[in-house]
Amino acid sequence: MLVGAGPVEDAPAFGEEVGETLMDIKPGLPSTDNFQHWPPWRPLVVETARRILDYTGGTLVMPMTVLVEQYWREIGSGLAQHDVPVRHFVLHADQDTLRARIAGDTVLGPNSPFRIQYLEPYAEAARTWLHAEAEVIDTTHLTPAQAAQQIAKAVKI
Repeated sequence: MLVGAGPVEDAPAFGEEVGETLMDIKPGLPSTDNFQHWPPWRPLVVETARRILDYTGGTLVMPMTVLVEQYWREIGSGLAQHDVPVRHFVLHADQDTLRARIAGDTVLGPNSPFRIQYLEPYAEAARTWLHAEAEVIDTTHLTPAQAAQQIAKAVKI
């Protein structure tokens, strides 16, 4: 299993799909600005990954941004309990590059407040724990294809 993290990912991710499923529950779950704060989200991500791998085998790539260390620990330990191997990559870029990418984003729209609000939490996580937990790919001067090639080379895909 490969897990990628970073505030600039545009690929659809089943971690987000799990969160969107939780958002659709009626009556709604307690109000939050981030579905990752709902306690069921982390074990559901683990269970979804485990079930997919049990069914398909092979390698599962999970683009996902987790900036709360406790949440990453829950997911990581949950995957380890099921003997799911993890290669955790962080797609890093400096703050100026991130701001420029957000300004030119055609997916969520330019200057997405959602993305901007996670710039400082990402920087804090990177400084305090995230970069120590992962293989960091500095994408500041890379195209998405070049970043993907670096990860593929690292895992020998």
